[in-house]
Order: sequence, then C-alpha cells, then structure tokens
Amino acid sequence: MPSNAGTTRLVIVESPAKAKTISGYLGPGYVVEASFGHVRDLPRNAADVPAKYKGESWARLGVDVDNGFHALYVVSADRKQQISKLVKLAKEVDEIFLATDEDREGEAIAWHLVETLKPKVPVRRMVFHEITKPAIQAAVANPREIDRDLVDAQEARRILDRLYGYEVSPVLWKKVMPKLSAGRVQSVATRIVVERERQRMAFRTAEYWDILATLAVRNPGEGPRAFNATLIALNGDRIATGKDFEPTTGRVKPGAGVVHLDESGARGLAARLEGRQFTVTRVEEKPYRRRPYAPFITSTLQQEAARKLRLSSQQTMRTAQRLYENGYITYMRTDSVNLSETAISAARRQIVELYGERSVPPEPRRYTGKVKNAQEAHEAIRPAGDNFRTPGEVAKELSAEEFKLYELIWRRTIASQMTDAVGSSVSVRIRAVSSASEEADFGATGKTITDPGFLRAYVESSDDENAEAEDAERRLPTLVKDQPLTADELAAQGHHTQPPSRYTEASLVKALEELGIGRPSTYASIMQTIQDRGYVNKRGQAMIPTFLAFAVIGLMERHYPRLIDYDFTASMENELDEIAGGDHAAVDFLTSFYFGSTNGTGDQAIAHAGGLKKLVTENLSEIDARSVNSISLFTDDEGREVVVRVGRYGPYLQRAVPGEQPTPAATGEGEEGGGQGDRAPIPEGLAPDELTPEKVHELFLGGSGERKLGDDPGTGEPIVLKSGRFGPYVSSGERKSSLLRSQTPDSLTLEEALKLLSLPRLIGVAPDGVEVFANNGRYGPYVKRGEEFRSLDSEDKMFSVTLDEALALLAAPKTRQRRAAAPPLREMGVDPLTEKPLVIKDGRFGPYVTDGETNASLRRAQTPEALTIEEASEMLAEKRAKGPAPRKKAAAKKAPAKKAATKKTAAAAKSTAAKKTTIAKATAAKKATPRKAPAE
Repeated sequence: MPSNAGTTRLVIVESPAKAKTISGYLGPGYVVEASFGHVRDLPRNAADVPAKYKGESWARLGVDVDNGFHALYVVSADRKQQISKLVKLAKEVDEIFLATDEDREGEAIAWHLVETLKPKVPVRRMVFHEITKPAIQAAVANPREIDRDLVDAQEARRILDRLYGYEVSPVLWKKVMPKLSAGRVQSVATRIVVERERQRMAFRTAEYWDILATLAVRNPGEGPRAFNATLIALNGDRIATGKDFEPTTGRVKPGAGVVHLDESGARGLAARLEGRQFTVTRVEEKPYRRRPYAPFITSTLQQEAARKLRLSSQQTMRTAQRLYENGYITYMRTDSVNLSETAISAARRQIVELYGERSVPPEPRRYTGKVKNAQEAHEAIRPAGDNFRTPGEVAKELSAEEFKLYELIWRRTIASQMTDAVGSSVSVRIRAVSSASEEADFGATGKTITDPGFLRAYVESSDDENAEAEDAERRLPTLVKDQPLTADELAAQGHHTQPPSRYTEASLVKALEELGIGRPSTYASIMQTIQDRGYVNKRGQAMIPTFLAFAVIGLMERHYPRLIDYDFTASMENELDEIAGGDHAAVDFLTSFYFGSTNGTGDQAIAHAGGLKKLVTENLSEIDARSVNSISLFTDDEGREVVVRVGRYGPYLQRAVPGEQPTPAATGEGEEGGGQGDRAPIPEGLAPDELTPEKVHELFLGGSGERKLGDDPGTGEPIVLKSGRFGPYVSSGERKSSLLRSQTPDSLTLEEALKLLSLPRLIGVAPDGVEVFANNGRYGPYVKRGEEFRSLDSEDKMFSVTLDEALALLAAPKTRQRRAAAPPLREMGVDPLTEKPLVIKDGRFGPYVTDGETNASLRRAQTPEALTIEEASEMLAEKRAKGPAPRKKAAAKKAPAKKAATKKTAAAAKSTAAKKTTIAKATAAKKATPRKAPAE
C-alpha cells in the first residue's frame, strides 16, 4: 500500500524475520525495523538499578509497592544498541506504526516502545492476525490507539510474578538450596507433576485374569468367520478389571461385587469351557456418529504436535512462530476456536476441490471454546490467506519440521469444516455353560464406518498409546440372538494394573488449561522453566519430577499452601482477564495480593493472612530445613525409616531407627563420601517411583550405579566403575581415574579400566634425572616433565608415547603444539539474514552455533541435531543485537604523592626493605630444606 506522497513511516515489529516479510508488502515510503522483543523490563539485579534509585527500599523488587505499585523499567542491556537505532529512525520519519503482536504481550511492547522512544510524530497501533499482503495493507489503513487495559493487565501480571518470585524464592534459598526459584504458575505446574509421581510411588500393582475366546460362526454370511470375545461375567457377577482395584493397596475395592480371577481360576474355567456350546444372547446395533474437532488453539496445537510429531512445546512454538512470520499461518498464541467467514469459505472451497461436495455440510460449522475468558486473539490457528495453500504447494519452501507442522494445521482446519464420520457400532453378548454348570458370559464389540467424513483429512491422536484410533474398524460377523457359535480357542489372559501415566508436555498443558491456569503465551515457557530450574527431567516424552521438586513443593504445601492452590491460581488469571477487559483496577488487585487489603479484589484467604509480604516473613522461622529436605519413603523390615535427603550435591538415601541421631552427612555436608552404611547415593536418572524397597536395598549394598569390573591382577583389589559428582570414574583402593571422552560406562572393560588406573603413567627418566609422565587433564591428554607440559594429539598416545617422543615434544616450542581445530559438529547451511555459512561447534562450555564472527550457545533443550537454521539465525541475530560484552576496566593506578617523604616515611621504607630481604632469605632456605611427609 503506497504511503502519502513525501510521507515516511516507521513500522516497528518484534523480530527481523517478521520485519523482512512485512517490508515486502509495503511501499518504498515505509521503513520496517525490529525491536527484538521486549525493550524494557524490571531490573534483573542490583546492577541494573539506576543510581538514583539504589538507595530506595523497594529497588530490590523494582516495584514501589507503597506508591501504587509503580514499576521501575530499565532498557535491557542487549537492547540498548537497537533502541538507539530506533530513536534515530523515529526522528527521521513522519509517522510511526507499532506492528507488534495483537495479544497482551504485544500491546505492552508497543506501549514500552512509545515510553522509550518518546517520539515527536504521530504513533499508531497496527494489528493483524496473519502476515499476508491484504492483512498488512488493511492494518495500515485501519490503525487504532494503544489499548491501556491490555497494557495494564500485562503489567499487573509482570508485577505479580515479580512479587511472587522475589518474596518466595529467597525462602527456598534459605531452606532448600541457593539459586532456586518459585513462580506463580511454574510452582503450580511442578506441583501437578509431583502429585502424579506421588500417586505412582504409592501405587501397588494387582494381578487379574480373564479369558479371551476366539469364536467362529458355523455358516458365515457377510463379514469374517471368526472374532474375539472377552469373559465379562461369571454366574451373573462381573469379572474384575483394572478399575476395580485400590491403587494404593492392590486389593479389590470394598463393595465392588466382582469376581477376581487368578491364574489357576482362569485356566481352570477355560478348561471347563472346552468343547461347550456358545450361544449369542444379545445383539445391540447403534448408529455411530463423530463430529470433527475444533480448529487448533495454542494448547491443542502443542498437544497434537507432541503426540504426532514428538515436538516439545518450545519446538512447536518456535516452528509456529516461523510459519507465522513468513506468512504461512495465522497468529499462533490464541485460545479462540473461531474461524473468520473468509477462512470458512476458503476451507469449504478446498474441501469440495479435494474431497467432493458430499464432504461439505450444508451449513458452515461454528465452534464454541471451552477455555474461560478466551480473548487473547480473534481467531483459531489456521493457514493464512483467503485461499489456503495445500501442503504440497508449500513443501519446497519449508524445512521438514515446518512442513509437518503446517500440514498438521492445514489438515485440522480443513477437517473442522467437513461432514461427520458416520457408521454403526455393534455390542454382542455370548454365553456358555461350563462342565461344572457355571454360566460364563463373553462380550464383543464392533464398529463399521460407512462414511469417514472428516476422518479422511484428520484423525486426532490420544495420550494413551494403546488407545484405538478413531478411524479404526472392528468388523464382526452378522450375528443374531440364539445363534450357536464354536470356540476355536480359549486362552487365559493375565493382566496387571498400571499406575497413572506420567505427564507429558502435551498432557500437562492440557491439565493447566482445564484448571484455568496459564495462558496461550505462557504454556511453552512454563514447560521450559520447570526443566531449566531442575524440577523436572524428561525421559522420552514423560516428565519426571526430581527430588528437589519434592522438597520445594513439600515446603510450599506445608507453609504456603494457598500460593500453589489450583483454584487460587486460576482466580488470579481470571482477575487479570477482568483487568484486560477494563472491569477491575490493577492497583486494587496487587494491593490485595501483596498487603492483604480485604476491600479490594484478590483472594480473601491471602488477604486475611495479611498478604504475601506478611505470609513469607512471619512463617520463615517455623520452617525446619531438615524436615523440608527429607522425603520419607518407607520403613524397612528392621524398623529403620528410609528417607531421601536433598543435599548440596544432590539427593541421597539415609536410613535410621526413629530417634537415632543422624550422621553429619544428613545435613547436606559430605554426602558424596558414601560408604557409612546408613547412606547411599541415588544414581542420576533414577525416577522417584523406582525407589522401591528392593531397589533401595540394592543401593545400600553398593549398587548405586556402581559396577565391579573385576580384580586388579597386581594388587588383588576390586576395580569398580562409579558415578561421581564430575562424571563416571574407576576406582581401586586409593587409585581413581576419570573415564576418557571416548569411553562410556556401559562399554568399559576391565582392561580399559586397568589402563586408566595406570595414569599418571611414568614414561621414563630424562637425561637430567627428571621423571617424565603421561596423563589426562582438563584440556585433554598431555606429557609432563617437571613444570613443562605439552599436549598429545590423541588419548591413545598417553599409553603408547615413548620417552624419546615425549622429550621431542617437550623440547619443541609451545606455539608449535597447537592441536588442529576439531571438525564442526554440523554444517547447517547459509544464514537467511546474513547469507553467511552457519556451523555448530563443540566448545569448552558445550555446543554453540557460529557464522565465523558471532557465537551463540545452544540452550539446554536444544541439540545440534534438532536445531533448525531459522532458530540458529534468530539466536545469532539476538546475540549481535546485544553487542560485544563490556570489558572490565583496569583498576586505576594511584598517583604518586606529591609531598616529599618525611624522615619517618623514609625510615618505614627502609624497615620494609629490610623485612623483604629477611623474608626472601627465609624462603630460599625453606625451599632448600626437604619437605616432611604429611601426618597420617
């Protein structure tokens, strides 16, 4: 859309990728620039606080809680360079358009830009739901003002999270471990995962049996001849299934009124039914109909991407962000299931083209969301534009990950406007009388789909991997009441009850959404935060809480239960929504939460407790750190209580008779030492529910990840592979040696362990009588003679280098001993922004991506194999925007005193010089004296 003649407009978006796409849709009178996300925030630490505020009592919080919760915002250090650029551009244009995202975060970024740039020209708010040429032109033509209600809601959320984190986290530092964090949503999410693990720890399995009969029709008509049926009742009483057992005892629930078959009972009944007549007693046929699923919102997209594509929430949102910024899909942070009329028309047209007119219902489908206060965006996630591009049309333009996610979104959108899947379902009951006159009832179900409807385009997955797909058919023969059947086979089947499944990122997002906790813009960051903080580890897709999480949640439950209460946290989300809608004042909400004013909004339980501030300060002395960091497991057969202690260097087991004084290690000091009988380390990666009595017994016997490799033929001492604080190592007697980089604990042999224990290896004696050694160090293998070191080019050389080779290396200048640069872990291709080749290398602090000039470390959840070139480009762009790290200034030298030295000063100097001479002589004498051996 061309601008007015002579008018120049500055359009500010969040990311360079978004800027590049939008600039292609605007005329020459527009300058499009990125802010790189948020430009201001509350100070992260004391160094960020401006000098004039450092003396203020509230400066630590960054919020003046006594004066209307006024927030102190500072420009992020990594944004200052870009802000300077934007300030300069703002002075050169006639109008500014703030084109940040349309949700609360985007609205707040727009407001912060105005507050920071302080432009002298008109400022307009430009909003759009998709980055297509028509949408961008419409947004330019129809700007609006900044919505202060949305800004207030975002600011209230930010301040609320700061107050919560800065008041509660120090409690964790003092009572659990330094550098921990608490958060309004992250703590609740952690609690959900911990509670599920507690259920698994308390679970007791039960065994139950039934019979699977393979039955056959004597004279089959339509359909198959044989089918399977399962025993469901005996003499009128239902056969027990998994739901009939108590999860914590493994016993049948009282009053269940079921028959609990064991193995002998099931096998005996099957034998008594051999050769007996089976007769159909009931046939029920019902119509089957399944409506399509609603289009994607943020949470359902994350859930399905996890199930179908095995993507984490972060990976899903990063990929969706790229698709959005490049104009392929609509905005991806939304809790609305609505589709615009344009989108509905586009979907219906495409359905007719691809699947025929019969696949389109007479009237368009409208969906109602289940999410409370869904108002973050106006439309569901769908392909962008008035005419959807099929996956085949965009395949060559997208990466593999982007293509899979786009196809998922396209299929879901198309399916949402298709006809129902219809068919029929059949339920059959069959009876046989055993040789002992027992009446055994069997059941079978079938499903036939006559018109798949929307299932032709999309079938939703389930969190239960054993669940049957919705488009699966189970065909039964045509059966009628009193029809005789024969049993081809009768097989007794054993089953075990299963503990509740662990949460995956997908199911945890779903749980949060159902509880009304969190919002579309926060789900991915919550998943990442609880992992980065060390509260949750992932094993495959399963989220496993750490014992650190148990300690933190235990403290919160006992002393601050309201702060992790599900209803309370959801109510805060609702009040933030009301602030966004202009129905409540942010100051009243924050006052009630922090100070406990019962007149404003906010939770009354917190208010009557005196508010957050009083709650965390008054209860601090009541918190017993030892109790908080002790997770009771069980009492063993000898009456000793077995607990997990969360110590400084990780969790460990301890057992003691009640009332017995613990060893010093129980307080967190020296627990790495091991071997005192009542303590045992917990191997890394062992889940809490895996600490069964049998496993604990094994760990106390020395099975904590340890493996005996054999005995040293020279000394006879056992050689043991262990896991230590700094990684795996081998030990024998007083000797220890870490594994080499090329070695893994699983494959280590006795011979390799003996070679490791031979280090440092004496190669020989130099001509001057000094011993020469080969060893492995922090920077790799090396040879040493006295204080001289030289690197070896491979680990194998430590065990084969000769004395002559070592002396030659040591004689060469150090500059010649630089090792060749290691090859990159992966060559990625060309950066789409700078057109420089990108590679991933392995550095001292882990893998990093580089274009030869700028480096960016991979984040914890990222791997060299999974990192996409778009993610790498964005990481490097952010790093460039931060600019070079400021160098520390050298300490200023003191200027020499101008005043002439007095006699007293000269005398002092003379005395000092004499002392230095005496000390030097003493030091020389000490060096000449042989050192005594240290006392044992």
